[in-house]
Parts: sequence; structure tokens; C-alpha cells
Amino acid sequence: MNNDSSIAVLATALRDEVAKLRPGDRLPSSREIMRRHGVSPVTVSRAIGRLAAEGSVVSRPGSGVFVVKPAKTVNEAGDLEWQTVALGDRVVDDGPVTTLLTPPPEGVIPFTGGYLPPGLRPDRQLGVAAARAVRRPDAWALPPLNGLRELRRWFAAQAGGDVTATDALIVSGGQAALTHAFRALAAPGTQVLVETPTYPGALSAAKAAGLRATAVPMDRDGVRPELLAEAFAVTGARVFYCQPTLHNPTGATLTPERREQVLQVARAAGAFVIEDDFARYLTDQAPATMVSADADGTVVHIASLTKILSPSMRVAAVIARGPAARRLRASQLVESFFVARPLQETALEFVTSPVWPRHLKAVHEEIKIRRDALATALTRLPGVELHLVPRGGMHLWVRLPPEVDEAALVEAAKRAGVLVSPGRIYYPSEPPGPRVRVTHLQAANLAELAEGTRRLGQALANTS
Repeated sequence: MNNDSSIAVLATALRDEVAKLRPGDRLPSSREIMRRHGVSPVTVSRAIGRLAAEGSVVSRPGSGVFVVKPAKTVNEAGDLEWQTVALGDRVVDDGPVTTLLTPPPEGVIPFTGGYLPPGLRPDRQLGVAAARAVRRPDAWALPPLNGLRELRRWFAAQAGGDVTATDALIVSGGQAALTHAFRALAAPGTQVLVETPTYPGALSAAKAAGLRATAVPMDRDGVRPELLAEAFAVTGARVFYCQPTLHNPTGATLTPERREQVLQVARAAGAFVIEDDFARYLTDQAPATMVSADADGTVVHIASLTKILSPSMRVAAVIARGPAARRLRASQLVESFFVARPLQETALEFVTSPVWPRHLKAVHEEIKIRRDALATALTRLPGVELHLVPRGGMHLWVRLPPEVDEAALVEAAKRAGVLVSPGRIYYPSEPPGPRVRVTHLQAANLAELAEGTRRLGQALANTS
């Protein structure tokens, strides 16, 4: 037996002995250990050294070796409960977002999700764009900290009005943009106004920033300006988060008149409007952005390429002006420095190529076909009512018969082989009744849409 293996064997034997002792107990002397195990003084010294390094014993010259605590076995879990006190009571709630991002089990038809399916995703064209992008000079160099100027200029042009490249900041996707905006614009412990229902990821991001979301009702034309004004007055909030185009989950688009009214209400309150323009490229009828009509820095505009291209195209822009813009840039810098330059270069290569308009046209055509097919199928289900048929987007908002147990229906639908999103996760307060959000873009084809609707109808019949 070589010396290393002798040390390992003795260390194991001593661990077993330590496990039987109490903290403060003294191990046998080195001479006694040598006698029992037939090893040399060097082997004893090194074996005890291993236990000391593990923290189970401590050697006190002239006194001996003492047990610090019973040694743990390899499979024994550590005591992590101390972290509960150290972390405090602020919880980051990732449940709703995880629900939306979790792939469906095998054989289950997804009426959930928020990205393009493989058949519509421009994977090959993105690969070509990436290959060209990484061959650009300085493709792997440090980018400008607020993003490539050409990409910022492109986002500025998309926003319209007098927005310039200087107003734009490139960030890692729309969710990161929301996180930066909530942290930069509102102090922890204050309230933020949101449409109700609203995007669960925004609710989670606001909560993680230490904010309290207050609901402002909406109808088929978007948020109700008179109730928004009342909410600002009652809460003292200084931020209103909204999705004015193809609102998630309802599909509503804020009318031009209401857009102007919302801006007037926010200006009167001295508040910011976070315009989450996530769905601009999911329709060929997108209205002018709110930021294009804003000269006072009221609107903080968020635009993303993720929905229209790929879940991994984590590239978005935040458009802001004044001190708010400086604070947003500082937030981006201290949290993640910058977005990887090759990803920015790939995005720029794609959106400035002839592929971009062709891709938009193909997606818009598919959306119309799928939306109409699913809307028609859903209206045949007894007691089901569509909130509206949107002019684009991925989702339909469905009102269920009042006697239906929403949670039971979602589970029954899953057992029947179709996933739908429960309505309750879209509300910052108590839901007004049972709802589900259904997505038409994730199914493989029209036949799967029809089959998914049939399964949903079966689940509805079983829970009514």
C-alpha cells in the first residue's frame, strides 16, 4: 500500500471515529493511532491534516486533536436554513414566467408560449446573418457601452418622431429592459400602475424591484384614461406600465385618442409611461408609437426583436431622455456591462437585409390564418366568449362560463393533452372571473390547432 492510499484509509477511519464523538471530545494521541492502525507518524499527521482542512477537527499543539463538530457523511445535506434569516422576506416570484417558458410534455399540444415556432423562426437566415456579422471588423471587440450606433439608429427610426440614436440603449431583451426600467424609474416600496390584466413577467419584475403593482382597468380599446388619472391621484405612483399595441393577454390596441389622453394624464401626474412595444412586428397594422408623440421625456419606450425572430435573439432597445436615460444606462452598465457585440452585429445584419421585410410578411400572413382558425374554433365551444379578435399578435383572451373552476380546467386540459395559460397569473389583484389565454402560433399546424381546441372543449365539458 503506497503512502497516499494509507493516508486516505486512515482519514476514513478517523472520520468514522469523529462521527461517534461530540464537539470538544479529544481524539486518541498520535502514538495510540499509530499503534491501532500500524502506520507511521507522517501518515497520522497527514490524515489528521485532511480532517482539519475539512473542518471536523482542530489540532492544539501540546494538548491534542479535538472534535469541532460531528463529521458529515458524503451524502448528508448541509443545513441551509440560516439563509432564510439572511435573505429576508423579499421573494423573487419566477412561477408565472416559468409557466410561460416551460416546453410542453411529449404529445401535448401547446396553446401557450410567446415565441415563433420552428417553422416560422428564421433559423437559417439568422445563421447566415451571424456568419456575416462575425466577419465584420472588430466583431469580437468591446462594443459601445450603450450599443452599436447603427443598431441604435435603426431602433430610433422604428420608434419614429424625433427619436435619435442618442436616445436608444441596447439591452439584453425585453425582460431585461423591464427590469432596468422598474429599478431606474421607481423607488423600492412605491407603487407602479399597470393595466389589468397584464403581462406576468412585468408583475414579477416589478415585485423583484420592490414595487407594488396597482391595477388600472381596461376595456376593448385599452386602458381607461379616467381611471388611470384616478389611480395616479390615489396612489401617488410615478410610473405606469402599459402595452398599448396588441396588449398581452387581451390583444387590445390603445386607440389614438386614448394614447394622447394617457400622455396627458401622465404629464399632469409628473409620471413616466413605460411603453412596452413587444408586439409591434407581429402585425402589419401597428399604430404610431407613444414615444413618437412625446417631447417631454414622459415615455420610456421598449422594443424587442425576440418575439419576431428567436427566443435567443436577446436584443432590445430602451428609448428614454434626460436624467431617466442616464439612470437607465447606469443600471445596464453596473448589472451586465453591455450586450455581446456578435449578437448585436447579427441583429443589425438581419434587420438591414432584404430578408427582414420578407420575414415580416410571412409571419403576418401566418398569424392571420392561425388567428382566424383558432377564433372560429373557440367560438363553437359552449359558453366561451372571446374578449376580441386582435389585429395581430399570438394570443386570444378567452372568458369562460362563470361556473367553471379555472384552475381545474387548466389541469383537465393538460390531462386531455393541451396546454393553456391560466388567467389568474395575469392579474395583480383578484381576477374578475375565470379566463384563459390561448396561443395560436405554437401548434405545429392548423390540424393541431383544431385538435387542441377539441381537447380543450372536452376538458371544459368535464369541469362544467
